[in-house]
Amino acid sequence: MSLQLTTERRFYLLVTLACLLLLGFGYYLQFVRGLDPCPLCVLQRVAYLGVGVVCLAGFFHGSATRIYSALALVCALAGAAVAARQVWLQHLPPERVPECGPGLDFILQAFPIFDALKLIFTGSGECAETLWTFLSLSIAEWSLFWFAALSVLLLYLMLKPE
Repeated sequence: MSLQLTTERRFYLLVTLACLLLLGFGYYLQFVRGLDPCPLCVLQRVAYLGVGVVCLAGFFHGSATRIYSALALVCALAGAAVAARQVWLQHLPPERVPECGPGLDFILQAFPIFDALKLIFTGSGECAETLWTFLSLSIAEWSLFWFAALSVLLLYLMLKPE
């Protein structure tokens, strides 16, 4: 079986690799630098994984470009929404930051799924902490940037004429 590397397939492969690199960097920060992810960070990782898996499927399938682009765009926009929420929490005045809540594992085990999701998306004090920056941007701000960039690229691929 040979894969003809069309522009769309190259694009999907590039996006998949970008998502893998972003996830890999998150795991580097977690396991090498000791920065434990907050619940919103974990959701952003799930969104990167979603974008990557959908684009990998698009790479191997090679057709239905608009469908794969739309599915990956939904994942990227969901990730952008979560990252935007975390950026907002990080820019709150200290007196308005919510108190730290229980960990993600406890939330998922102790609450029904819809209540757990509500608690996770609300965010907590740990989601407002800025533990690492690069070029004066936090992890959440970089994540928002990458989700926005991926969204623009996926939207372009989805809407471009055949």
